[in-house]
Amino acid sequence: MLPPRNPDERLKARGTASRPEGRFEAHRRSRESDGWDIPEEGSLLRTEVVTERPRSIITRNSSPDISFDRSINPYRGCEHGCIYCYARPTHAWLGLSPGLDFETKITAKPDAADLLARELARPSYRPAPIALGTNTDPYQPVESKLAIMPGILRVLSDWNHPVTLVTRGQTVLRDIALWAELAAKDMAAVGISITTLDPGLARAMEPRAPAPATRLRMIRDLAAAGVPVRVMVAPVIPVLTEPEIEAILSAAREAGATTASMIPLRLPLEVAPLFRDWLDRHRPGMAAHIMNRVQAMRGGKDNDPRFGHRFRGQGIEADLALQRFRLARRRLGYHKDAAPLDCSCFGAPPKAGEQLSLF
Repeated sequence: MLPPRNPDERLKARGTASRPEGRFEAHRRSRESDGWDIPEEGSLLRTEVVTERPRSIITRNSSPDISFDRSINPYRGCEHGCIYCYARPTHAWLGLSPGLDFETKITAKPDAADLLARELARPSYRPAPIALGTNTDPYQPVESKLAIMPGILRVLSDWNHPVTLVTRGQTVLRDIALWAELAAKDMAAVGISITTLDPGLARAMEPRAPAPATRLRMIRDLAAAGVPVRVMVAPVIPVLTEPEIEAILSAAREAGATTASMIPLRLPLEVAPLFRDWLDRHRPGMAAHIMNRVQAMRGGKDNDPRFGHRFRGQGIEADLALQRFRLARRRLGYHKDAAPLDCSCFGAPPKAGEQLSLF
C-alpha cells in the first residue's frame, strides 16, 4: 500500500504520484488531518539537481547476465520518470524515495571526464568497452544544461577507448559528431530503447522521455552518421506493449537500426508497488490481467531476480514472446549480434608538442 499523495504538491509529467519510503528507512510517515480545513495553494513540484564529487567514475561488475564488466553513470536518479524503471530502488541507498524523489532529486557528477582520464592513465588499466546508461539515462533532460557527456566522449575518443550507450534521450543528437568520430574507429555502438509506438501510452509511462517518433528519428540520424544502432524493445509489458513487438522492430529497422534486443518487464523491490499503483490509476481495467501475465513469466511472483532469469523470464509466456521477437528479427534482416568494438588502439593521447608515431 503506497502512501497517499501530498495534496500540497502539484505534479506535472511525473511517472508516479507518491513518495514511499525506501527499504532502508527506519521510520514510516503518514499524513493525518489536524481537523482544520484551511485551503492552501499547491506548489508545482520541480526537479532539484545536486552535485556529487566522487573519487572514481568507472563502476565494475561481475554479473553473468550482462556482457560488459565496467560502466559509467554521470547521474543518480532520472527525470524521465519511467514508472517501470528498474533503477528506482537505487535511490533508497541515498535515503531517498524510489518514487517521486527518484525523478525529482537528481545527483550529477560534473567531474566525470577528469576522473575518467585519470583512471584510464593508470598503468594497470586494461581496456574493454565502457557501458554508458546502464543504470540511469546519461542523456536525461538535465544533461542539456550540464553537458557532462561531451567531456566523457572526448576523453574516450582521445584515448581510443571503445564505448556503448543505452538511452532514450534526444540530447544524444547534440553529440552526434563525437559518436560518429568514435564509430568511424569501430569504437562505438548506441542502443535506443523503445517501449511502445503509441504516443499517449508513452507519455503516461515515460512522462519526460522523448516521444516514440522522436526516438525513431534518433535512430535514423545516428545511423545516417555511421553509428551502429541497436533497438532495445524494453521492457516488454504483457498485454500492454507486448502486441507491438513486431511493429517496433519493423519501424526501427526502417529507421536504420541493425541489431535488436528485448527484455521482459522487471519489477524489483520498490518498483512492483509503484507499477501496480500506476496500473490502477491509468489502466484499471487491465491491471489484474497484466499482473497475472507478469507473474506467469516470473514464477508466480512480481519479480524473479535470479541470474539467468531476470532478463529472460520463464514459462510459456516468456518463451512465446522471445520466439516472436526472434522470428521478426530474422524476417526483417537484423544482424543477430553486433560487431565487436576495437580495443587494440587504446593508448594515451599525445601531449602538446610531442611527435606523433608513424606506426
